[in-house]
Amino acid sequence: MNNELKDTKDFLQNISDYIHFFVRDNIPDSWVLLLQILLKFAFFVAIIYLIDFLFKLLINTIFKLFFAKDKYPVLKSIYQSRITNSFSHLMALSFGSYALESIFYRHPKSFVFLERMIYLAIVFFVAGMLYRSLSAFRNYFIIKQDYYKIIALNAVSQTVKIFGIFVSAVIAICVIFGISGSAIVGSLGAITAVMVLVFRDTILGFVTGIHVATSKNLKVGDWIGIPKYNLEGTIEDLNLLTTKIQNFDKTISTIPTYDLLTTEIKNLQVMSESNTRRIKRSIIFNINSFKFLNLEEVNRLSKINLIKDYLTTKKEEIIKERESIENSELVINGRQLTNIGVFREYAFNYLKKSEHIDQSGTVMVRQLENTPQGMPLEIYCFTNDSEWGKYEIILADIFDHLLVSSKEFDLEIMQFNKM
Repeated sequence: MNNELKDTKDFLQNISDYIHFFVRDNIPDSWVLLLQILLKFAFFVAIIYLIDFLFKLLINTIFKLFFAKDKYPVLKSIYQSRITNSFSHLMALSFGSYALESIFYRHPKSFVFLERMIYLAIVFFVAGMLYRSLSAFRNYFIIKQDYYKIIALNAVSQTVKIFGIFVSAVIAICVIFGISGSAIVGSLGAITAVMVLVFRDTILGFVTGIHVATSKNLKVGDWIGIPKYNLEGTIEDLNLLTTKIQNFDKTISTIPTYDLLTTEIKNLQVMSESNTRRIKRSIIFNINSFKFLNLEEVNRLSKINLIKDYLTTKKEEIIKERESIENSELVINGRQLTNIGVFREYAFNYLKKSEHIDQSGTVMVRQLENTPQGMPLEIYCFTNDSEWGKYEIILADIFDHLLVSSKEFDLEIMQFNKM
């Protein structure tokens, strides 16, 4: 192995010497040194590019064999993030650092400068390789569709990138000027408090990202509402410092990510994923239109199919009960049916018969506390389709029917209000 390395070194030295003497014999003396260095540098760069090209060709060809196969998600994510390219660059630069002495051994001053440039390039490519490794993790979780871990990785990766830039800059300065890294790092102790203030939002965003990922209460793509900001929309991006939300009017709102720790968040995605959505609205009736129903009115309403059985049963019960009641000629004595009560039963049966209402959920028609505007009759149920457009159609059809059908019960509607 040592002999092979020696042969390689001799080969590079021979080419370097050929360039050296060719320029010396054919170029005026005033240009000799400059052209020797430039041509050797061009040869040096060409070797690095050649090695880099060969490594990329070999490695990427191997990875492409597995790229389209989902059963190799790790290899696929590595290839997509181009870590293989960074590895090829590092291998080429490593070879370049070895070849540097062989090519520039006749120019020691240039050798020192170029050696530092090689090390500087290695620092940047190592940093780039680490960043691409974070992208590889993200690609892997995207393939696995583990969106909560993606949120945590976003917080970690952006934090690592920020501090990675700082560390890389310190190392780069040390390499360029040839100074000790401990001297720079040691001086940072005096400005620690300032750095904490500068990176306050970064630290809070990092903590929030970890909290969101571990609690699994939010992820990109969720439909959320934030009462504090009067926002409702879909999370487009959730990163270290900001969270981007697309509102339903197609505008984009941005809030600080750390606000997710302290602000009330309504996650409506669960409703969407269960394919059900709540209806909770009221019709407000004029109390003065409420009345007892006489036998003639009961018989008329008994022709309505949804309450036919209900009225027949109630009528028989009331007639039987009133036979033993004193002063039964007075309507107020004993049990009586009211138009609002019968309509409430009608509305309930209408919901129970509707194919658009989730019958496994709560279905309820209830009276709310009287208001100066009238008495609210609330419809509370869940549709079996959470898609926004279809939900609005179902809701409108229900209330269109109930608003119009209330006239059959001699009820006066004062106001239709969203609760």
